[in-house]
Amino acid sequence: MAYLFVHFREKTTPDGEQVYFGLSRDGFCWEEVNAGSPVLWTYYGDKGVRDFTIVRTKGKFYIIATDLSLSYGFRNQYHGSWEEISRNGSKCFSVWESEDLVNWSDQRLVRIGNENYGCLWAPDMIYDKEREEYMLHWSSSHSSNDYGPKGIYCCRTKDFVSFTEPEILYRKEDSGVIDSAIYEEDGFYYLFVKSEANPARIILLRSEHAGGPYIRIPAFDESMKEIEAGLYEAPTAVRLEEGKWCLFLDYYGVPGAGQGYVPFVADSLAGGGFVRSDKEFSFPYGFKHGTILKISDEEYERILKHDWSDKGYR
Repeated sequence: MAYLFVHFREKTTPDGEQVYFGLSRDGFCWEEVNAGSPVLWTYYGDKGVRDFTIVRTKGKFYIIATDLSLSYGFRNQYHGSWEEISRNGSKCFSVWESEDLVNWSDQRLVRIGNENYGCLWAPDMIYDKEREEYMLHWSSSHSSNDYGPKGIYCCRTKDFVSFTEPEILYRKEDSGVIDSAIYEEDGFYYLFVKSEANPARIILLRSEHAGGPYIRIPAFDESMKEIEAGLYEAPTAVRLEEGKWCLFLDYYGVPGAGQGYVPFVADSLAGGGFVRSDKEFSFPYGFKHGTILKISDEEYERILKHDWSDKGYR
């Protein structure tokens, strides 16, 4: 078993907001792919992507990402305003598909939100075993509260072409929530989100169903109480070969290349007790908001040895 991390890099130049791959044999020590250069580029929409998820289906792999380029758009169509992005950003996600993790389709844009939604941020996907379909979820502002505190929304698909109408998945009464990630363990679904206040930290919730309702897990709050408030986001997790869970939180408390993921390890999601494990972790550069996919040894070698320059990306 090995691991693939799909991510972007926080840079002021457009090459940072593209698709990057990292590989690992154990989930802790990572190596760059394509000499640390992008493996896929965006040419449509905002011409940049952030906040990735990757999913394995029966026949294909799909990468889905936020359609946003701060390098191009922040000073241009968004006039230097996060508020304008939140209200008027893209209603689409960028999608790529592949059968082997190295030969990918062109980027396509999938429109999910209508004009009542602000920018659609940070997509993530979980397979709903009960309904035998994939549930896509993300964070967004909405006209219903004048584009105020964000909530987590979801829709469903069987073919990654047609998606149901969005609906609310989770809303926190006393603050906005962003950056959702859902995992299944022993028949329960676990939802990580970044709470923007009360507390300004990651929280964990549990449900019997992928679509909720979700109930908060106090033990996780206790394990996070020493983490600096307001400096971590973009939770993503993976169950390691030994059975433990590794939760990665994206640290953005410093500018530029000092940003990146910090690992926390727990015996189970149900227990909620995660322990910070920095010393065991290494990555060749600062990498941002992404998702980890378990892959086979054969897939690992295929990605590592592939000549990505055949697409002109180096």
